[in-house]
Amino acid sequence: MGLCSATITYMSIISNCTASAIKDSATALVKGDLVAFPTETVYGLGADATNEDAIARIYKVKGRPEGHPLIVHIASIGNLDIWARDIPEYAVNLARAFWPGPMTLILKRSELAKDFITGEQDNVGLRVPDHSLALALITEFEKLGGFGIAAPSANISTKLSSVQASDVIEEFGSKIKYILNGGKCKIGVESTIVECINTATILRPGAISREDIESVIRISMSLDTGESRAPGMLASHYSPAARVVLVETVEDLNIHLSQFSASGTSCASLHFDSLQEYAFHLYSSLRQADESGVDVVVALLPPAQGLGIAIRDRLRKASN
Repeated sequence: MGLCSATITYMSIISNCTASAIKDSATALVKGDLVAFPTETVYGLGADATNEDAIARIYKVKGRPEGHPLIVHIASIGNLDIWARDIPEYAVNLARAFWPGPMTLILKRSELAKDFITGEQDNVGLRVPDHSLALALITEFEKLGGFGIAAPSANISTKLSSVQASDVIEEFGSKIKYILNGGKCKIGVESTIVECINTATILRPGAISREDIESVIRISMSLDTGESRAPGMLASHYSPAARVVLVETVEDLNIHLSQFSASGTSCASLHFDSLQEYAFHLYSSLRQADESGVDVVVALLPPAQGLGIAIRDRLRKASN
């Protein structure tokens, strides 16, 4: 396994990827290999979205449930109608407003989007990531004849998402071809997923809020974060080894910490002053708790507004 550097070498971590390294990684994708790469949200585990064998490798390496759809990452809004059909005007407006960015649009699929990508659904998830390395990789891949990179989060299924290259190594070891090391992801939680089939519906909250979306499309949206076959929507997900206990107040946080300590249970607390800081450190903090061997993480839920809704969603699934 190589990490992006001036030359791709075994297990070396250098932050700045060269054009040569990007081309080597794109060529690996064309050949059917898996490549992990950074986005602004979390690291993705990428494969040629039109290569059924390569997609099967993603499912095998991740231990991902069969039929759980994948998000296709494309270079620009200009590729939207390659993968989707009957695209509503409001979906185009969302793409114009938020791409590149942390938003996935669920649209009716075109002939290019096969069952092995969509989980046999008639819809496909599409996103243009807001990260220079991700866009460089996708663009180079398209130059080599590719159409899009399917990329779920680069982690074992239901476990913590990877937000830096070292997390990917921890998850997969030498099971993937290359890792493009772009440092730590600037947001830290997965993209907002908006279903654009009939009425606009948020299936997974993220950094782009309901209010942000409604300000663009000028219509009221519904929010459906129950278990579904959309990416990242299993009831139990983003889970550390430690048990996660959720509390709403600082008082309850302190009570739980005291009780666990008194009983001899090793524990840690999780809370941050700002929503952006909470999202940025969320998965790293849970990984650190596991590395420390604590039994319980007591997490103070952030306010249920904006990015806080996404953080609460991830914590709730981590606690299941």
